[in-house]
Amino acid sequence: MTCAAVLMLTVTILFIGTLLLFGLLPTAVALLALSLLLIPLAIILTWRYIYPWLVRMGRWAARPLNIIFLFIVILVGHWVLIYVLGLLGVSPPTITILGIPISLLLLIFLLFWFFLLLLGLVVLLVRLWRYGWNRVRNLFWDISFRIVGLFWRVLVGIPLGIVWFFYHPPLRWLVAAGLFYFRGILAAVAWFVYNPPLREILRAGLIITRLLARFTAWILYNPPLRWVAGAVLFSLRLTARIVSTLIYRIGATEFAKGVREALMRGLTVERKSYQDYKYAHDDSRAAA
Repeated sequence: MTCAAVLMLTVTILFIGTLLLFGLLPTAVALLALSLLLIPLAIILTWRYIYPWLVRMGRWAARPLNIIFLFIVILVGHWVLIYVLGLLGVSPPTITILGIPISLLLLIFLLFWFFLLLLGLVVLLVRLWRYGWNRVRNLFWDISFRIVGLFWRVLVGIPLGIVWFFYHPPLRWLVAAGLFYFRGILAAVAWFVYNPPLREILRAGLIITRLLARFTAWILYNPPLRWVAGAVLFSLRLTARIVSTLIYRIGATEFAKGVREALMRGLTVERKSYQDYKYAHDDSRAAA
């Protein structure tokens, strides 16, 4: 990129020097100014001439049947043309695009078809804009104004909220109290960490914790101890199974059933006596 810029600068300097050498610099400036005036004028006149034709072509291509019919005609016409040229012994030129050989005539026709399709899409977009804008413009401006208003409220509300938060007395007191206690906690932590005896105590506590953790890990991961722990757990489960079986068997005997019936009968008698006592003032119930 730098070499190209240096080369262009060199060519420009040589061109200007040559014009100065032959005294043609005023003429070149005049031709440049004239070309700067004539080129936009030529573009405007050409556009005014071809614009109506482009509009007609776009309106024609905006109809789906026309553009589909034109595509079919291009394919069929290209096939017929290739067939006729094959009979005459003439092979049309081809080019390779992405490894696919394509006839140059078909490529030209397809480019023309894509140009018409683009014009049709532009005409459809213009029609959609003309027919749809009148119906949705009020909604569009309403939504736009609401979005801008919401953004403005948020933008203005942030500094107002910050100012209200800092200048409102209860909130200021809460913030000050929080900062005070936070500073106290930080000071206590710093004193606890940087005081040598406490540091030694912390270090000793860490050492003891590490020893306990290592001893616990040795107990848990040593195979004989794991076997002893498994045997103890098995013994406890077996003992619990035997005790539960005995309790269930004892509860299923006739003696347990009699005790249960006696207890239930006593509760029923107590409940009936309580009801008689509760409704003793009712003469009709007593007479009955």
